[in-house]
Amino acid sequence: MRHDLASEDVAASAEFRHLDSIAGIRVDLRYASSNNFVGCDLYAPYDCAWLHVQAADALERVVAWLRVRRPDLTPLVLDALRPQRVQQQLWDALEGTGLRLYLADPARGSIHSFGMALDITLVDADGVELDMGTGFDDMTELSHPALEQGFVLAGQLTEAQLANRHLLREAMLQAGFLGIRTEWWHFDCGDRDLVRSTFRRVL
Repeated sequence: MRHDLASEDVAASAEFRHLDSIAGIRVDLRYASSNNFVGCDLYAPYDCAWLHVQAADALERVVAWLRVRRPDLTPLVLDALRPQRVQQQLWDALEGTGLRLYLADPARGSIHSFGMALDITLVDADGVELDMGTGFDDMTELSHPALEQGFVLAGQLTEAQLANRHLLREAMLQAGFLGIRTEWWHFDCGDRDLVRSTFRRVL
């Protein structure tokens, strides 16, 4: 396994690209504000608007795909690089809640901490987020892609909300990202085990 990388050294590393270098996206990093389930900025004093170059290239493929098929929509990045120390803070904040299934155990490591995962949604031409049936970091079963069809049948998700999720997934999967069963907004860039064994984690 390669050596870990300190947060302050990311900007000087050729392994990472800043989100500002990716045209055609919007950025609203929720953990760099108080608009998250912890209620405070977890990223200061570091800039965490970074992705590993492979994930950044894949995100550019998402932009290109949407430009052809849905030029009225823009990807909105909600989280990208999440240092290991922040993953630990989130894990600690959920202690005893039964909600840790929504987080990777810091002992194993989140793919976010390698710059190889994205939390993402889509916004319309006015910058309004598409209705996905829940908000970002909604820690309920309504957020689970694996359970969507049942919720549509039960009237708890609409066909329009499901179509929006399917569009997001199609855009991401064609670019090489992989979704997960519990969060419609989370996508890994490539195989988790490969990332953990060959990429550098940011502390």
